[in-house]
Amino acid sequence: MANRLAGSPSAYLRQHAANPVDWQHYGDEALAEAARRGVPVFISIGYAACHWCHVMAHESFEDRATAEVLNERFVSIKVDREERPDVDAVYMAACQAMSGQGGWPLSIFALPDGRAFYAGTYFPPLPYPGRPSFRQILDAVWEAWTERREAVEQQAAALAEGLGGVFSAHLLDVKAPALAVESQALDDAVAALVRGEDPENGGFGGAPKFPPSPVLEFLIRHASAASSGGGTAEAARAVAGRTLAGMCRSALFDALGGGFARYSVTADWSLPHYEKMLYDNAQLLRVLAHWVWLGGSDEFPRDEAHHAAVLTAEWLVRELGLPEGGFASSLDADSERDGRSVEGGYYVWTRRELAEALGQENAADAARLAAVFGLPMGEHSDHAGPLHAGRALDTAERELLERHRAALVVARARRTPPGRDDKVVAGWNGLAVAALADAAWALERPELLDAAQRAAELLATVHWDGERLLRVSHAGSGAGIEGLLADYAGCAEGAFSLYAATGEERWYAWAEELLEAATQRFVADGLLSDEAVAPREASAGVRSALAGARTLDPHDTETPSGASLLAGVLLTHAAYSGSLEDRALASSILAGLPRVLAQGPRVAGWLLAVGEASLAGPLEIAVVGRPGENRRRLLAAALAAPSAGRVVAVADAEAADGKVPLLADRPSGPDGSPLAYVCRDFACRLPVGTPEELGEQLRAGG
Repeated sequence: MANRLAGSPSAYLRQHAANPVDWQHYGDEALAEAARRGVPVFISIGYAACHWCHVMAHESFEDRATAEVLNERFVSIKVDREERPDVDAVYMAACQAMSGQGGWPLSIFALPDGRAFYAGTYFPPLPYPGRPSFRQILDAVWEAWTERREAVEQQAAALAEGLGGVFSAHLLDVKAPALAVESQALDDAVAALVRGEDPENGGFGGAPKFPPSPVLEFLIRHASAASSGGGTAEAARAVAGRTLAGMCRSALFDALGGGFARYSVTADWSLPHYEKMLYDNAQLLRVLAHWVWLGGSDEFPRDEAHHAAVLTAEWLVRELGLPEGGFASSLDADSERDGRSVEGGYYVWTRRELAEALGQENAADAARLAAVFGLPMGEHSDHAGPLHAGRALDTAERELLERHRAALVVARARRTPPGRDDKVVAGWNGLAVAALADAAWALERPELLDAAQRAAELLATVHWDGERLLRVSHAGSGAGIEGLLADYAGCAEGAFSLYAATGEERWYAWAEELLEAATQRFVADGLLSDEAVAPREASAGVRSALAGARTLDPHDTETPSGASLLAGVLLTHAAYSGSLEDRALASSILAGLPRVLAQGPRVAGWLLAVGEASLAGPLEIAVVGRPGENRRRLLAAALAAPSAGRVVAVADAEAADGKVPLLADRPSGPDGSPLAYVCRDFACRLPVGTPEELGEQLRAGG
């Protein structure tokens, strides 16, 4: 039978379209049907690249007997957490409150109005010690629903009230007095990160270990400070270098084709969970580009970072780039190998496969590569492993890999590739646009700007209608809910970065439109929230699950929070435009930094990075004059400026009085020759006409 999921923009939902379960989309229609039938709601939440989501789908949702129970006793709803992070956040909090743990697949049982009363994650088809089977859970929930309804409803009401209080406590008062960021708070955050570092392997904590992308951006910005009151700039540089080295030299990074896996099952990054996400790779590409601009470190040299960044940028454009522009959300962890679905099957190699790919004439080189990458020998020589050394390659080893990279790529391309979730998520694509715009200049790869502009065009024409931003599109058509705060702010971040990289004022103008819409749509009664006050599609079930409370999560998860992204683009716009209102609003958001830091700096990376920008800036650089090699060199020097508070405006001589206030009254030199103007703290230096002079001014702190 076909259910309602066919034709969804989400690949995850489309994967369940042929299930015998009568799945519905999350929304008022499904909840109303549950109320009419007098049955509870089963909500299953996952995402396309989730390994255990696929396992539970095969074991339970494709099983007709299980489907009959679900269809008879429940209204079943399938949710893509990437499409509906608002729904996922609420029910994940409910699961953690009830069970003390969470994860995906997320399995929620709720009243017909959306209030949860029981939750778990993966349930197997048969029971085993400590974990009941899914059928046992269905029977137990149905028995509670029919025999103890009043107790179930009381539990759901109490949970909703509790969650509502937790979520509403994070709402941000934008009328609160603006507070200046103190350098001591940033130094203390670096010191805390040093204490929590895994100095042997890089990164933080033990297994599983995730890329700390927002934290890395903070550390790089802190390391770029001309001086640090607590003397922590070098410490920040060292921690960032060790973390980047640990990841880029490990199995987390695809040394053959580029790009990073979602996380490592082990503390030493040696066993990745092989799904590849746009949001991870966009952030890490930008971090690597900024590390190149910073100049690298002893722990992770600039040339090694440059190489990893180039491979990642090429992978992102090649593997996630879509025909209509924009970037797909993810690649699956699983792929076919030897006739069955295997996690990481596309990426791992045996010694025999390596030898076959290089041919008999290169047998010695194949053996050397197998040894470098630690592939098993002897009786285990048919065991497959990822190509990684777990250390920096020496010159001869790098040359060996480069000599045979093309042959290995061709051989791997003959395998069945992992599935791709080709929905476009607005906020993640905004981060990708920003990453490619910066990487184009840091890596001297101007073709990356073409990919950034194609993605921005899709966002500006398909997702944006002039007033509101859609979160998701598929095959060139917008669909689903209005974007969340992180979508608006993420797209504005990308648009501002693209303007700085190209000088095309339309991107600056679009960033302004997004910023104005965000401040209007996500603020009500002086409070900032993650969901628009009057969204295109009301989330009645979510509001009920929180007893009517609005939500704001100020903590960074796998991506920067909407609030911290908004603070960053407000500061950027204030530097371009001189808007005191925007700088005050950014400062009001930054005033919440101590409260977020109470949970530790690892959940406040992007807000800390914005704090660095607030403390260091604004450093305003305007580049004007006719296009040509000298203006290109001036712009390259401006973009590479080692300051967290730097903004760059660029225009032709004829356009110097256009849409960007920072360019006003900035004449070019004689006959339109390029000039650069550097301003800090409302004071400007004399314009200069060479990259060397500009570099001297920037090294002097503007």
